[in-house]
Amino acid sequence: MSTAMLKEQVQAVLEREPALLPSAVAAELQVSEAQVVFALPKAMAVRVDGSFCEQLLTELAGWGPVTTIVHSCASIFEVKAPFPKGKNARGYYNLMGREGQLHGHLRIDLVTDIALVSKPFMGSESHYLGFFTEQGESIFKVYLGRDEKRQLFPEQLEKFAQLKTQYGE
Repeated sequence: MSTAMLKEQVQAVLEREPALLPSAVAAELQVSEAQVVFALPKAMAVRVDGSFCEQLLTELAGWGPVTTIVHSCASIFEVKAPFPKGKNARGYYNLMGREGQLHGHLRIDLVTDIALVSKPFMGSESHYLGFFTEQGESIFKVYLGRDEKRQLFPEQLEKFAQLKTQYGE
């Protein structure tokens, strides 16, 4: 399927059901989630080369509370905490979270594309960084955090907008 045709199909699905997540659109169109994300209008999604993965993860560690989401076998795991610092060792980017934070070992060499996505979710403004494999599969997503009143943190919005400007050129 051509890129132009996919963009048209994604737009048609979102016009019909604007609340659908890219993963649901991908399932409906039988394409990868990354293909859907990168078929969104440029105002909604900016593509970043995966070679910037470590740089972005390092930056995220200073943003404060965020929501990290991992989809696995139709299940969704969420961690609401500051994204942890990490370091490379033994072929992995090792997340060194404190108690209550995310821990893990990432194969950032498998991240070929990163998406900076701005798409409403459940009627609320929403922004996330999505990390994708060469096959277009989502490895994980990091959503901007919210305060106790469910409002996005203004400083994170500003940093996210800067990233979109920096990489969207």
